Formats: sequence, C-alpha cells, structure tokens
Amino acid sequence: MIRLVSFLMLAALVLSAMACGPKIAATTRPAGESAVAPAPPVVGNPAAAGFDELGSDRRAIELADRVMDRLGGRAAWDGTRYITWRFFGGRRHVWDKWTGNHRLEDGDLTVLSNIHDQSGRAWEAGVEVTDPDTLEARLQKAYSAWVNDSYWLVMPYKLKDSGVTLKYVGDGMTEEGLPAHILDLTFRDVGRTPQNRYQVWVDIDKSLVRQWSFYREAADEEPRFIRTWGNWQAYGDILLNDDFGQSRHTEIAVYDELPETVFTSASENFSPSH
Repeated sequence: MIRLVSFLMLAALVLSAMACGPKIAATTRPAGESAVAPAPPVVGNPAAAGFDELGSDRRAIELADRVMDRLGGRAAWDGTRYITWRFFGGRRHVWDKWTGNHRLEDGDLTVLSNIHDQSGRAWEAGVEVTDPDTLEARLQKAYSAWVNDSYWLVMPYKLKDSGVTLKYVGDGMTEEGLPAHILDLTFRDVGRTPQNRYQVWVDIDKSLVRQWSFYREAADEEPRFIRTWGNWQAYGDILLNDDFGQSRHTEIAVYDELPETVFTSASENFSPSH
C-alpha cells in the first residue's frame, strides 16, 4: 500500500528519529483483500472532536503539538495502520487503527473483535465460545484490555483526544532528574474511568514524554503511581516507548499490511516476524 506521506515529510521524520531503530518490514497483502484508504492527510495537529479546547490552556496545547511533531508528526500517526505489542510482556494485541479490528491473545483466550462496536468472536483453548453471555463477557474483557493497554502505548498521541481537558501545570524535574514541562489531563464523559487524572512530564530538551503519574480520582492529592517513559524507538514512521521502569512492553511492531486472517482466524499463527 502506498503511504500518503510525501518524500520530504519522510525525510524530516527520518532526521527526527535518526537515533532510533530501523523500520519493520511490511508483509504482502493477500490476493483479493480489499484496500482500506487512510484518512486524508492533515495539516498541523487538529484536536479530535470533543476535545475541550476552551477549557484547555494555550501553552498546554502548544506542548501537545510539539510532542506530536517529535513523535513523527500527525500525518505519520494517521498513516500508521497496524500496531502489535505484548502488554508488559503478557497479553498480545494486534490493532488495525484504520478499521478498529483487534486481536487479543491472553493465555488460552483469543478474541477477534472490533473496538468501535465491540462485536466479534472468541475462543478458549481452541474452542469457540457460543454461549451469548460468556461471549459478551469475553468481548468486554478484550475491549477493556485494549482501552487500558493501548493507553500505556500511545497516550502521547492522544493529548488532544475527545473529552480531554489539557492544562499546563508548570516546569519541574522528573524522578530521573530531567527538566520537564508538566501537563495535567482530566476527562469528561469519555472512556470507562472519566474520573481519572494524569500528569505528564514532557522533556524540555527533546519534547518527549519522560514520565507520568496516575490519579484514580481527579481530586486526589497524591498519585497512585509514577512511571517513567524511558526508551523511545522508531517503529515504522512513528516513535513508541516500551520501558516504564518496573515493567516493559515486548514484541512491539508496526506494519503497513497484514493478512486478513489475523483478524478472522483464531488459528492464525501471528508473531511480529510474521
């Protein structure tokens, strides 16, 4: 599939991520599989519908745009189709960003679903789940896992997401001693836990997220945890982090194309080297 990113933009992305690893090779689209076009290229980094622009600080919005640019740019993010990873080395996700198709492998459970309408099928120990209530529970488990686990992977791309209010707190030092701008994220009428709050430290020097803290309730004075974002690497045309200090994602990969069977066959033997 021809990516809708110009040669000049690709050159700029390579320069911005020149210290990171090589692009992962894409697989070949099977004969007969229909193409899905990416969204039209965007200019700048427009907010998602429902982003609280009036309630957000101009300085915070500028920092969010700077982060997006450092990660590869909005066009590169929108043009990235397939992402796979093992959340903290455990359950595996394969996510088609363009269609919402999603594959979860968690122990003997495999769920093939769509995150937009949460429809799909599930198998346990190779046997398809047919009981409606059990199937619904497995589909909800897969969706909840995607909501949580994808945020641990791509949160820096979602600073201007639907329902987000973004505030600039000030400058400070990360626990590792890096000077950083601090952003405060709260949520309204979005997601499964809109009462949560995050603070995000953006490295002043390189404009990368280097730390975040999680507050279960927005009014809490102390965070439930603080974690570093410590190992940004290039995957395709974007940057992703796998290192959170105490835990790490594994088997991260980005693909331009994947066989359709990844999202239709539970027996598909998928791996990042597929």
